[in-house]
Amino acid sequence: MDRPKIGAVDVGGGTRGIFGAGVLDRCMDLGIHFDFFVGVSAGCANGASFIAGQRGRNFRFYNEYAFRKEYMSIENWINTGSYLDLDYIYGTLSNDDGEYPLDYDALMADPCELEVVATNAVTGRAMYFRKEEIERNKYDFFKASSCVPGINKPYPVGKIPCYDGGLADPVPYKRVFRAGCDKAVIILTRPRETIRNSGKDRLLAAAIAHEYPKAAETWINRAYVYNRSIDEIFQLEKEGKVLIVAPLDIKGLKTLSQDHAALEDLYEQGLRAAEAIPGFIGK
Repeated sequence: MDRPKIGAVDVGGGTRGIFGAGVLDRCMDLGIHFDFFVGVSAGCANGASFIAGQRGRNFRFYNEYAFRKEYMSIENWINTGSYLDLDYIYGTLSNDDGEYPLDYDALMADPCELEVVATNAVTGRAMYFRKEEIERNKYDFFKASSCVPGINKPYPVGKIPCYDGGLADPVPYKRVFRAGCDKAVIILTRPRETIRNSGKDRLLAAAIAHEYPKAAETWINRAYVYNRSIDEIFQLEKEGKVLIVAPLDIKGLKTLSQDHAALEDLYEQGLRAAEAIPGFIGK
């Protein structure tokens, strides 16, 4: 009998993505392989390093590089209009000549499929990019998926301005089943019982509403979509089709928090949480 096809989803969440980094590093320790991986924002970076077999790479980005002013700072905002320098993160640091290159050859050679989620700023709809479309030293899909609205200008993919994939599809679990997966591991970066409130989103969406009204509408609707998706994966978990892996306590970490102790704790939680995965996938 053929083994089941296993998918994975990493929803990202800025520096809270270090939880997913811990989960995936432990998966490497345990020899766990996924057939299909879909990542949102920081989650796509986690997935790329995981598929490339680069254990510990993402931990260094969250707990070292993210503290540099070149990575994110008011200075960036003043000079470029964007708080996060996505070209620094996914270019200067990640290219072949960078400080910690993504192993492009290993990423492309591994049979695991990778899908990156971004939001089209004009239409407000989700866009999905496949691994086969990624070019060496041109990680624009990752940049677009990680482009936080309100603090960053939209990042262009070709001629399409894009925002963070979490606006349009914050928990893209349907993508793994659409790809034919039998089971899916869903990595959240908030405690599983978290219910999102749209109040803050409504206020922040006003910052982009004039230029990108459809993206603003999508942002306002994000909390509803997230909460509905969580309810749906809870049901799939009861049916044995999904394993939800989530932190117990995020220590007050926000999307772009810089706190070494809290980040390291979240990473350790990820390492421990991953111990549930072998039993779920039957390894």
